[in-house]
Amino acid sequence: MDQRSDTSPVHDREALGYLPLESYAAIGDGRSVALIGIDGSIDWWCVPNLDTPPMFDRLLAEQSGGCFGLTPDEPFEAERTYLEGSNVLQTTFVTMSGRARVTESLNSGTAGRLPWCELARRVEGLEGRVRFRMQLRFGTRADTICPFLSRNDNATTFHAGSVIGLLRYSDGVRLDTETDERIDGTIEVGPGERQVVAILAGEDEPLVAEAAETIDQRIDTTDAEWREWSGNMRYGGAYRPLVLRSALALKLLLYSPTGAIAAAATTSLPEGIGNTKNYDYRYAWVRDASYTIKAFMRIGSMAEAKAAFTWLIKRLDEHGAKVCYRLDGRLLDEMREVDLPGYRGSRPVVAGNQAADQHQHGIYGDILETAARFVAAGHVLDPKSAATLARTADECAERWRRKDCGIWELEEREHYTMSKISAWQALARAVDLADGGHIPGTSRERWVRARDRIIDWINENCWSERLQSYVFFPGSDRIDASLALAVRFGFDGKDRLEKTLRAIDRELRRGELHFRYNGVESDEGCFLACSFWVIEGLALLGHAEEAKARFEALLRIVDKGPGILPEMMDPRDFSFLGNMPQGLTHLALIQTAATLSGEPV
Repeated sequence: MDQRSDTSPVHDREALGYLPLESYAAIGDGRSVALIGIDGSIDWWCVPNLDTPPMFDRLLAEQSGGCFGLTPDEPFEAERTYLEGSNVLQTTFVTMSGRARVTESLNSGTAGRLPWCELARRVEGLEGRVRFRMQLRFGTRADTICPFLSRNDNATTFHAGSVIGLLRYSDGVRLDTETDERIDGTIEVGPGERQVVAILAGEDEPLVAEAAETIDQRIDTTDAEWREWSGNMRYGGAYRPLVLRSALALKLLLYSPTGAIAAAATTSLPEGIGNTKNYDYRYAWVRDASYTIKAFMRIGSMAEAKAAFTWLIKRLDEHGAKVCYRLDGRLLDEMREVDLPGYRGSRPVVAGNQAADQHQHGIYGDILETAARFVAAGHVLDPKSAATLARTADECAERWRRKDCGIWELEEREHYTMSKISAWQALARAVDLADGGHIPGTSRERWVRARDRIIDWINENCWSERLQSYVFFPGSDRIDASLALAVRFGFDGKDRLEKTLRAIDRELRRGELHFRYNGVESDEGCFLACSFWVIEGLALLGHAEEAKARFEALLRIVDKGPGILPEMMDPRDFSFLGNMPQGLTHLALIQTAATLSGEPV
């Protein structure tokens, strides 16, 4: 069942003026990610890296943004699926005239990632004859660049700021228009006929003008590389196809040049249509990276886990404990607005993220939990990393009493209950690491005392007898769905944790979905990871049958495409909201599936 598919009737972009987010699939090469609509339009692609400005940005500027369309020239239905165990996408288009298949890939080579970006599209005729309109529209990045074409004896090159690209194609592709703004053409195929069109792109570097036949062959090479990676996944529990598809989605977000893990592949997709909660998630959050490392270790992808863990430790040593970093390890630039209309008119569109300047106690727990899982799997810390982790524990012991911005990165600094639980988690894991001889234990007794004080502080200040739940922060009457994570963290007090889960359901649940906390219902959708966290918590507290039934009901709701999940969903119509593919959502799915299988991550 790995080959999850979705079917669409005649595409509704013209009727709606946009494509629903659930109509997009993602492909990637370990450096960049492209989003492809079910109508054959590539509407998002940042070149050359995940966090660089987009070359195709129609997703945020429907009328003026850049895109690479490949669409039948008559009404059609489309069915698409990822090839088994792969991030190569295959779409079958059916028209009154015939049937054709498009296979799409961000290519790799036999030795791994190519030194350029290579977006390849193979078109094969199956029945009758199908003609495709090809449209390569160059965006202007909110009128900050002026794209243009240049020609020499070897090729026609398009320029988009510092990015240059080549359009490569086989003999059967006909170009009708070539201007500085766009390239239009047609591709027609019948049974047994095959054409290929591709973009090769890079930034401030020479480009290799590969032959179309070589690019076509690399689609198969890339598929084989993905299948080899998937074949090495060690997970024998229930829901394996779903776990594999989510693992493949996470792999798209791993930035192979450094080992960093992006939170998502997009910026500014709204958490609520027409509202202003639009953020840039194309960076590496400590929290998301930590969870992903644990998931990669659980499925046997140790190369990815080690690379990401090494990247994380080096950032700690270089910059200290920050909430997030650029994928190349640098600190984020100041957040700025970009003058684009936004998805469905939802503004602002932003580059950068203000969370980079926040402090969150949760990062301490995430870092030290990851280290504890790393050594529990039999691996070894080097002395420098061990010393960095010990300093991190010291910092947590020093700062836990302070207010912070919390897991939800809020502007209001409070004594958030989840932040205190994360500080407890950090010090508990630090003590375990010191007892095992993995990190210096010079401050062990201080960590023990602080760990125990935190438990007492939480139970004295953060429990509500009236609500029979831990609350958002002391004195609040609001509930925070992230408190469900306290169960997987092993926080003390089964009775209070179970009551808190029931309060989360009572206050925040809408069908199978959950809002993050009270008061956001009119501003945003339901946060998918929260629903998975609650279900996993129920399973860990002994309610396996209830958890399984709810997990499967939730899966039926989120199954709206080939397997790429967003940050949020609208509980009214189950439309996708927020940035995607969202690593935290896929991680929560993997964790919950593994827990229900008796193999928690």
